[in-house]
Amino acid sequence: ENLVESKHHKLARSLRSGPSDHDLKPNAATRDQLNIIVSYPPTKQLTSEEQDLVWKFRYYLTNQEKALTKFLKCVNWDLPQEAKQALELLGKWKPMDVEDSLELLSSHFTNPTVRRYAVARLQQADDEDLLMYLLQLVQALKYENFDDIKSELEVTKKESQGPMLESMLTSGVTPGDMDSSQIVSSAHPQSPSPAPSSKAKDGEAESLEQDLCTFLISRACKNSTLANYLYWYVIVECEDQDTQMRDPKTHEMYLNVMRRFSQALLKGDKSVRVMRSLLATQQTFVDRLVHLMRAVQRESGNRKKKNERLQALLGDNEKMNLSEIEPIPLPLEPQVKIRGIIPEKATLFKSALMPAKLYFKTVDGGKYPVIFKNGDDLRQDQLILQIISLMDKLLRKENLDLKLTPYKVLATSTKHGFMQFIQSVPVAEVLATEGSIQ
Repeated sequence: ENLVESKHHKLARSLRSGPSDHDLKPNAATRDQLNIIVSYPPTKQLTSEEQDLVWKFRYYLTNQEKALTKFLKCVNWDLPQEAKQALELLGKWKPMDVEDSLELLSSHFTNPTVRRYAVARLQQADDEDLLMYLLQLVQALKYENFDDIKSELEVTKKESQGPMLESMLTSGVTPGDMDSSQIVSSAHPQSPSPAPSSKAKDGEAESLEQDLCTFLISRACKNSTLANYLYWYVIVECEDQDTQMRDPKTHEMYLNVMRRFSQALLKGDKSVRVMRSLLATQQTFVDRLVHLMRAVQRESGNRKKKNERLQALLGDNEKMNLSEIEPIPLPLEPQVKIRGIIPEKATLFKSALMPAKLYFKTVDGGKYPVIFKNGDDLRQDQLILQIISLMDKLLRKENLDLKLTPYKVLATSTKHGFMQFIQSVPVAEVLATEGSIQ
């Protein structure tokens, strides 16, 4: 520790100057400097002089919602009195935008009150916006208090009775190696998924009571689409053997999140329990598909023979049960309900891993083409396409339509996943039908 810098910090943040700071107003030059600091991107580090300036005019800045993250970065959370004053100001600050609150869930902010403030702001987001950031929010669980997540699980265990997913959540066992009845209740769905709720109810916690894990689970229990993606995003983290070896505490945390999610679905009303059983059926379907793909990959011979084997296995509904199934939401796009795979249209691509092009039969009589890859980690593809989709949605809100068609990607494991298949169109055909590419 640099003693000079430490002494300077204490003098600059002297709590005795607190009352006089209330009425401080910056002159024109200082105001311009503060505006520049507030407009910095989240990745830019503030100098000690800039931090002192923000702290000095903290009361003046309470009316600027964009300034809150900059102020919180200036706080030395190891000094109890400074942290106490910062948290008092947090409650008086002009509420920040939902998008800006995401920064408070990053690794830079570990204070639980600050993180719960961010969750309280997220409660204002509707389900569509929450879906846009869900992948990042699942990753942000790594910076939560693991003991809090586990303690809530212990409380729920005492309250909840019924089948649990303990057998899945044991060290070294992956979702692909077991029956889905071990993950979630396999009771057959009796009614359709509940209609999505667009926003958290007015009477719900506007306080700082919910941590991120509790918030995500509570919202997922009200929206089948959120539940679908939360399940698959978390199950991949539970199955990640690299994390299990490198960071066992994080791995155990994700297992506890999945346990809590399963318990929350089990304790819900009939429509919520239906969501739970549909997730179990999805997992069974994916497990069978992986088993089939492994059998095809083991087949000796050229691609033509493997194609024939693929179609034959898909057509054997008694053995594989993939061509005719009870309708379930497609994990890749849960708004689409599927009732099986069309065997004769299945084919393998010319590549080392030979991913399969499959056509799902939808309940409305249509076809939904996908690429199923086995032996490849699609999480990087998933992240990049999710960022492109997010950028497209944000730009559309500003009336800038770039005419993008981002295809959907979903990793169902670290070793397999789905990609939406979109047929390519030659430029010549576009020119012939549209007249131009503008």
